[in-house]
Amino acid sequence: MGTANLCLSQRELNMATESRTLDPAKVKAGGERIFGYLKGMGVSAMIYLGDKLGLYQALDGAGLVTSAELAQKTGLHERWVREWIRGQAAAGIIDYKGDDRFELSPEIAAFLADSNSPKLAVGIFSDLPQRMAVVERLPQAFKTGIGLNYDARGPEGARGIERVFGNWYRFTLVSQVLPKLDGVVSKLGAGAKAADIGCGAGVALVEMAKAFPQSAFHGYDISRHALARAEENKTRAGVKNLTFHDAAVDGLSLDASFDLITTFDCIHDMTRPFDTIRAIRKAIKPDGTWFIADVKSLPTFE
Repeated sequence: MGTANLCLSQRELNMATESRTLDPAKVKAGGERIFGYLKGMGVSAMIYLGDKLGLYQALDGAGLVTSAELAQKTGLHERWVREWIRGQAAAGIIDYKGDDRFELSPEIAAFLADSNSPKLAVGIFSDLPQRMAVVERLPQAFKTGIGLNYDARGPEGARGIERVFGNWYRFTLVSQVLPKLDGVVSKLGAGAKAADIGCGAGVALVEMAKAFPQSAFHGYDISRHALARAEENKTRAGVKNLTFHDAAVDGLSLDASFDLITTFDCIHDMTRPFDTIRAIRKAIKPDGTWFIADVKSLPTFE
């Protein structure tokens, strides 16, 4: 056999070993799509590290910095910081300005570093290791049909969700959202009864309880980690008109006594969402308000 016959490209070799005829263009597009998801996983891990190690916070407002300057500022090893910041630049998250200098733009900082930004979303990456650990338990769920609750992700799961939505509650809910609900602000100001179902760490309720001290607020959740965090937030805020309930043992009162019930991004996660919806209908006054913010989804794939 001549040596020329052995000089196959990797692409030709891959095609030659396939048992089916493949469209090269579709193979290329499919590979880019699949490995693009892998690349995204790696970038997500680096975002997690940037948040955990305070790298984004150190970059925010610092202007142009080198990896050595960033390492000195954060007390980290320069070699590792260099790899991290170059990877962030390659991903388009941090801007490379030449001469080995990098910059975090204020637009990206709003998502990753600015604690006063309503857009702050870096918290969604904060429980990434726990999310990936849960994946190992999913094969059993596929076999039994029994899913995992949020506590499967540990305390960091509750804290991560709190960080994702916390600033929206703090800067938007009371000042911009509630005034758009007919009659709600006047009722709360006069003294009303309100509940948040799936309250998580209770940030929404803390903000409402501070703004409307004449009203009584109740939070319901089944996550012990979230409820523990909610109690911490309540104590820190010093509010007295707020009570948290473990919904598994102290469910919603079905006596049509609530003026306002809120559910933020949680109905779609519930095992029996229609049971929850029916309970809310029974718990709310005839002239009460249910404010629901949730995923816009359809019953079919189409």
